[in-house]
Amino acid sequence: MNKVSLRSNIIYPMAGVALLSSCAGGRRTANEEPLNIVYIMTDDHTRQMMSCYDDRHVETPNLDRIADNGVIFRNAYVANSISGPSRACLLTGKHSHKNGKLDNHTTFDGSQQTVQQLLQQGGYQTAMIGKWHLDSDPTHFDHWEILPGQGNYYNPDFITEEGRTHYKGYATNIITDMSLEWLENGRDKEKPFALFLHHKVAHRNWMADTLHLALYEDKTFELPENFYDDYEGRLAAAQQELSIASAHDMDIVNDLKMLREGVKTRLSNAYIKGEYARLDPAQRAAWDAHYQPIIDA
Repeated sequence: MNKVSLRSNIIYPMAGVALLSSCAGGRRTANEEPLNIVYIMTDDHTRQMMSCYDDRHVETPNLDRIADNGVIFRNAYVANSISGPSRACLLTGKHSHKNGKLDNHTTFDGSQQTVQQLLQQGGYQTAMIGKWHLDSDPTHFDHWEILPGQGNYYNPDFITEEGRTHYKGYATNIITDMSLEWLENGRDKEKPFALFLHHKVAHRNWMADTLHLALYEDKTFELPENFYDDYEGRLAAAQQELSIASAHDMDIVNDLKMLREGVKTRLSNAYIKGEYARLDPAQRAAWDAHYQPIIDA
């Protein structure tokens, strides 16, 4: 099976709450085949960057295909907007003050009831692959391969029950290939499955695959309608400062990749010694070939 082409076709429709409740409660009829589940999570992925919601900026045909053949939410909210706590809410169905994961520094209690536990009780094989970010080992998964903490975009490490392994390549492709490998060769195909496929993208510091660095180079993005907002009636928002010069919010090196000799910012060392240092020679050559003309302009 061609894994390269499957990367664009791996997205399956996800079964809804009715399926989960039927798994837990045993209300499925004898002749009813259980549905397989592939739950795909992206990180900090704004709705404007999905063409099923807004087709002015990018094209996302596979996400559009899911929307066209399933359900699209027009009025949905998160229980917590922080990475780890949001994940804990989704897995437990409980608000943060109930599941105990209040921030990105506390450890998630995996002994409490979770959706993957209910799925296992309903006869499902469960797998967790990608970004976990809950400061604890995954529980109630038959198979798991996770990024440590936030993980890295390039040449990342992954953790399993056996320990830590270093991989060459780009995180999105690696996570997709791991998922395909489990779907094809790592499970009992006589049983239904639930795969939790959690990508690192599009989290800060926004490092794209070197193959796609110039993808939107010739595209002009319109300013949002509220770019010159006067914040009338919203005092707190009006007083909120956003600074690039001080690197308190948007860092010119870490976020905008303007790496110049002698330039020091709050996060420049994190960039130089972190993601940039992980690039292999070929990746770094491609990276520098793209960004250096922009820096020098």
